[in-house]
Amino acid sequence: MPSVHSLTMTYDSLNEHGTFSEGDTITGKVTLLLSKGTKCESLFVKAKGDAEVHWTVRRGEHNHTYSAHRRYFKLKQFLIPENTKDTVLPQGTHVYPFRISLPQGSMPSSFKGCHGKIVYKLEAKLSRSWKFDRKVDKEINFVSKAIPNLQHLMTQQVGSTNKEMWFFSKGDVHMDVIVDRRAYAPGETITIVVKVNNASSKEMTPKFSLTRDLVYRAVGDTKHEKSVILKLSENTIQPKTQEEVKCRMTVPRGQTHTIHNCDIISLEYYLKVYLDISFSSDPEVKFPVAIIPNDLAPSQFHGHAMGPYPNSAVGAPSNSDFPPRAAAMGPYPCIPTCRQLWIPSSPKLLSTTTCVPCSIGIREWGLQ
Repeated sequence: MPSVHSLTMTYDSLNEHGTFSEGDTITGKVTLLLSKGTKCESLFVKAKGDAEVHWTVRRGEHNHTYSAHRRYFKLKQFLIPENTKDTVLPQGTHVYPFRISLPQGSMPSSFKGCHGKIVYKLEAKLSRSWKFDRKVDKEINFVSKAIPNLQHLMTQQVGSTNKEMWFFSKGDVHMDVIVDRRAYAPGETITIVVKVNNASSKEMTPKFSLTRDLVYRAVGDTKHEKSVILKLSENTIQPKTQEEVKCRMTVPRGQTHTIHNCDIISLEYYLKVYLDISFSSDPEVKFPVAIIPNDLAPSQFHGHAMGPYPNSAVGAPSNSDFPPRAAAMGPYPCIPTCRQLWIPSSPKLLSTTTCVPCSIGIREWGLQ
């Protein structure tokens, strides 16, 4: 009958999401259940954070493997001192509390992908002479709050583009775009205002897409994964007209936070606003978008605006100085309808609901 019946470990949550960040202290306990007296050499708890990437590429007749590893910290707390050969634990249950403080500094959030991962974990290890070590480990969900220039991310983004039509049409098109800010938490809404001066003879459709751009890096090669996670389409704009379009795009819940502070894995998002014109290249404007933790989002600041502008009439606070949706601006009529489509990797039609701000049908898609 083995002398060690079980070795278990638990830790205490700091918040409802069960996440930890830079500088947080993890407390918990290790429970050792012995079926008889046992001589132990050491018992410790270790916390560590690592990033790694790995993939193989076939070129011609040869396979090339690329990998990289980064360690962010490794901390250890002894519960039974090391090299204590005379420590004999009696039969029964032994409980050892532990307390480990995570280091300050910029470290990336937890992440798992096809070719790499960023993992933070706790490990308890019992060492005995002439016996196999007993181990137990648990991953912890680490959310980085080391976001530079957070206040700047709460300001508006502005862009414009102009296109002169050729071949099958004539005239030109000008588009001005304002995005209410630069950073959003999952579940928050991106507010986009577009002014289109269609002085051409072609009709066109304003469209929007939110794209996820993931890059793995190792010495000698990179692995790139890009996917559109959200699309939105507006009503068609007729030739020789000026219109303003205001649409709201909700960031899907569960999106992984932006990773900007890991040199072997980066995860970025960008918003593309473009005019879909048949038989012509589409004029477009791109904006970087950061996905941040929920408790850093403006909606968590008790309704106070994050900049010099008042809160929007609808949704989370923003820095937009545009009037509410129902108001038209200048010569541009307000178009209050939108069609939103979430495109995961394996779509399945779930339901049809109503977009409250826009009062039109929305089809929701989800994973099978």
